[in-house]
Amino acid sequence: MFDAVLIANRGEIAIRIARACHELGVRSVAVYSEIDRDAPHVRAADEAHLLGPTPAAQSYLAIDRILAVAAEAGVDAIHPGYGFLAENAGFARAVAEAGLTFVGPPPDAIERMGDKLSARAVALAADVPVVPGTEEPTGEAEEAIRFGEEHGYPVAVKAMFGGGGRGMKVVHSSAEMRDALEAAAREAEAAFGRGECYLERYLERPRHVEIQVLADLDGTVIHLGERDCSLQRRHQKLVEEAPAPGIDPQLRTAMGQAAIRVAREMGYTNAGTCEFLLEPPAEPGGDASFYFLEMNTRLQVEHPVTELVTGIDLAQEQLRIASGEGMGYRQEDVELSGHAIEVRINAEEPAAGFVPTPGPIGTLTPPLGPWVRFDTGAESGYTVPRDYDSMIAKLIVWGADRDAARARMRRALDELVLDGIPTTVPFHRLAMRHEQFAAGEHSTASVEREWDLSELTPQAPAQAAEETPAPSRRVTVEVAGRRLEVTVFGELAAASNGGATARRTRRAGSGSRAVTVATEDLVAPMQGTVVKYAVAAGDAVAAGDTVVVLEAMKMENTIAAHRDGVVGELPYGPGDVVESGTVLARIEDA
Repeated sequence: MFDAVLIANRGEIAIRIARACHELGVRSVAVYSEIDRDAPHVRAADEAHLLGPTPAAQSYLAIDRILAVAAEAGVDAIHPGYGFLAENAGFARAVAEAGLTFVGPPPDAIERMGDKLSARAVALAADVPVVPGTEEPTGEAEEAIRFGEEHGYPVAVKAMFGGGGRGMKVVHSSAEMRDALEAAAREAEAAFGRGECYLERYLERPRHVEIQVLADLDGTVIHLGERDCSLQRRHQKLVEEAPAPGIDPQLRTAMGQAAIRVAREMGYTNAGTCEFLLEPPAEPGGDASFYFLEMNTRLQVEHPVTELVTGIDLAQEQLRIASGEGMGYRQEDVELSGHAIEVRINAEEPAAGFVPTPGPIGTLTPPLGPWVRFDTGAESGYTVPRDYDSMIAKLIVWGADRDAARARMRRALDELVLDGIPTTVPFHRLAMRHEQFAAGEHSTASVEREWDLSELTPQAPAQAAEETPAPSRRVTVEVAGRRLEVTVFGELAAASNGGATARRTRRAGSGSRAVTVATEDLVAPMQGTVVKYAVAAGDAVAAGDTVVVLEAMKMENTIAAHRDGVVGELPYGPGDVVESGTVLARIEDA
């Protein structure tokens, strides 16, 4: 086993890996950007080092800086977590060239699966069906329109690199194709550094079912059953569960064997996940069809549900496999027990189309009780930055069966205290009680096209409140880029806070998030960065027409006209940062 591991990530996944290291007796090294100086993940590790400024390109994506820290800290291996550099073959190669172990698959496997077109070719070579799509990158609208005419709409425009729903747009007509191609390429470039896209036939109402695999250096490849991840918004998962409801043993075996064939075809090692789209039978009593979608060459956000139903610690298995110990499991050792459900708690307002809501958390008190797990990189008083992903935490429960797990999740959600900013918690309370979800009849289209979310009311932001002066203060200092904490007292404590003698906390307020503006004003529903205006001053628009595109928390959001009229002055330009409630444009009477 390794002596020390650097965790090249942040938030809850960095804490998850640090815990796995601690239990294995491995020294853990955290890294952080300037805005994450006081984030919980830097305290969870045995030591922490500054990477650089807040932008990910200058910190969590800065390969040279990460390798320099690894050398300074004297680690044996680097665990990438998920997101950022987790599926970057160049990073994996650079780690190996530095004489360190990359806790993940070989670079060639990452490369073949990171390119979705290459991944489709691997699946076909392994005799696994794929959704009909293009075989080359597509950047020309005319070519994409011809594909739509041949295969029918809707069509999915998808980023060739990366995942998590970023760089994916669904096109319902030829008129939408050009804008969708441009938006998908921009989003993919921003998230993954590569903007190439391809096309697939978009399945209208599939289920998203995935298979977790483990493969060690000795050639043993096993699967750990399936997860259902069909409850989504913007093609990003909200709720995951294991096992998938309604999957019979024959279908589970067929999908598991397909995932193993894909892993063997590409010489895969470590943990990975094959994602499939499951299309319902054309006729009652018929067989469902499954199609290979992609393979995530990393640990996934939803790995805890698999851990709870199998009893296998995936993070520790990753470390064991990477160190050469092997995993010690055969397929016949894997048994599924009970049912697990995970909900992603994001800084988003579900009552307003899941718009991002970064900002300061007031009180965060996780639920307790048997078979309840709460993975988070936040805490009371923590500010969720706008610069990274919107996920705050994951709440996971286990029950003897699916109904028991739903009941436990309902109780846990009711017990959870998380105020200060709007989150997805109200949506999850609704989902756990929804008749369609209870029956296991939901699909990837359910949330955005079938469910009535009108009963969700906007959540109130926090109001500031003064506290009594603190007698002491913890101060973060950096020595040669390494983070250390010291305690200062009395006047020195006040001086370390710029002369302030009191600290501020947050508490839940009342009222709505609505901003009082003139009827003509189109306001930003969230803090974000202007990507572009889709109109010019003087243009006539109808209610629902796109006026401006904002990027917030790594996702593009189209802001539509709220009324018919003529566009007035446009006060901002690409790259400008605007706050929630900012007037983006005036739409005056024609």
